[in-house]
Amino acid sequence: MYSFRNDYSEGAHPLILEALTRTNLEQTIGYGEDPFCQQAREQIAAAIGRSDADIHFLVGGTQANAVVIKSALRPHQAAVAVESGHINVHETGAIEATGHKVVVVPGVHGKMTPEALQKAVNYHCDEHMVQPKLAYISQTTEIGTYYTLKELEALRACCDQNNLFLYVDGARLASALPLPEAPSLKDLGRLADAFYIGGTKCGALFGEAVVLLNPVLKADFRYLMKQHGAMLAKGRLMGVQFSRLFQDNLYTEIGLHENQMAIALKDGLSALGIPFLCDSISNQQFPILENRWLEPLSQEFQFEQMQEECGPGKTCIRLVTSWATPQEAAASFVSALKKLMD
Repeated sequence: MYSFRNDYSEGAHPLILEALTRTNLEQTIGYGEDPFCQQAREQIAAAIGRSDADIHFLVGGTQANAVVIKSALRPHQAAVAVESGHINVHETGAIEATGHKVVVVPGVHGKMTPEALQKAVNYHCDEHMVQPKLAYISQTTEIGTYYTLKELEALRACCDQNNLFLYVDGARLASALPLPEAPSLKDLGRLADAFYIGGTKCGALFGEAVVLLNPVLKADFRYLMKQHGAMLAKGRLMGVQFSRLFQDNLYTEIGLHENQMAIALKDGLSALGIPFLCDSISNQQFPILENRWLEPLSQEFQFEQMQEECGPGKTCIRLVTSWATPQEAAASFVSALKKLMD
């Protein structure tokens, strides 16, 4: 059985494991102050073109989102996200648990628009309401779409007009970077106030690299990390991984591979006449299948069933590819569905 449920089913890219094994017996100081973390910081800073960036390594995405947003907001302030945003749907109220509301706006193909953001700001007009202060977006989005450079620049302009922070959740950033007209790491370095570079879903065992660019967000961040249980004693483990990810274009190659495997699925299913929930060219695909096919397919493949309404007798499923997805897995899924259709 092959799993398309997520992009972290496997352990880690072999080159990551090799780096961890090779450095295993080297003794270092803890809590992210080791030479491996420092080397990774220098590599990331060079990649984004910001020597002034503060870079911190946290274990997971929910942890990164909660600590960054907590650090950015005063008690009366709120984050703004689209209805499908990870902090709104899949983080068990982590942001609310820090004392901050998530203001939800409608998304367009999973993306926030400047118009929706502006409407939210205008609606929260006085001290009887929370004050929107941070725009939260994901690159790629929860439905596999992505922000182009032009779209990100438009959101930046809206944030500037309203004195908002722009924060980018990069859990699947490796998948986004190679896509046409997508912002580069250097673009993120000049447009975002903060973002994180995903490792967990992009070939690492675990870990996310939080990049703080706005000086307001940098003060006392390590204190907040420690207070929220986000400072790993063996921080070197993340430093080793991110240093290797940013060596020899490995991070980019991982994104390219997973996208290629997703497009193989998309092209194969499209040739069978299968419709999709949205037009994604990233590593998440959302085909709409007849319910009678689901049980037989689940005997050979694992996948997630979505909750979106797709019409009588039909269900949208999510297929996610990773650094480890082989071409044969994509071809086998298409072949198995073709047999059912025949």
